[in-house]
Amino acid sequence: MVLPNQLTVLRIILTPVFLFLFISDIALLKQISLGVFFIAAITDWYDGWLARKFNYITNWGKFMDPLADKVLTSTAFLAFAFMGVLKMWMVLAVIIRDFLITGLRAFADYKGDSMTTSLLAKWKTFMQMTFIYYLLIIFTLKTVKWIYTGNEKYFSLLMDGNVIYWSMFVITAITVYSGITYLFANRRLVKRLFKNET
Repeated sequence: MVLPNQLTVLRIILTPVFLFLFISDIALLKQISLGVFFIAAITDWYDGWLARKFNYITNWGKFMDPLADKVLTSTAFLAFAFMGVLKMWMVLAVIIRDFLITGLRAFADYKGDSMTTSLLAKWKTFMQMTFIYYLLIIFTLKTVKWIYTGNEKYFSLLMDGNVIYWSMFVITAITVYSGITYLFANRRLVKRLFKNET
């Protein structure tokens, strides 16, 4: 259990803590949840940096690190879906795609192969995280009275339902499309993996 793997475990532990705090009706707890999410997200960058710099690369880490990332982002998306901010069908489409591809990549690594990651998939991840940060910051700052009071008009614009809906729609479309192109680009590898299984 090298340090990068310990950070991965920490990220998994912090995920339900973040969810509990964020869906709370207590403003202070919701504000703390933003810090918890940032800490969890930072561990993703830091454990990857440590693994590359000191060659702390393990099979467990290669499997659990991307899985922990998906658990964190999926939890954030689900929290907003349950709050009625995002449409559940979009959130489920994103989650199913991400876990499907993550599972295939992990299975390929287990078999000693690697799947090609497209530039579109990297942009997809960037857009997802940027959107989650945007929502988290806006909805958290709304609970800070001295920030929200007098700025209701600006918060109304930033939290406009149509803007959020169409932003999530674009992210969902790109996520699903990147998953399809991902499978197409690695179709021979996928066939070989499952052919070997049978």
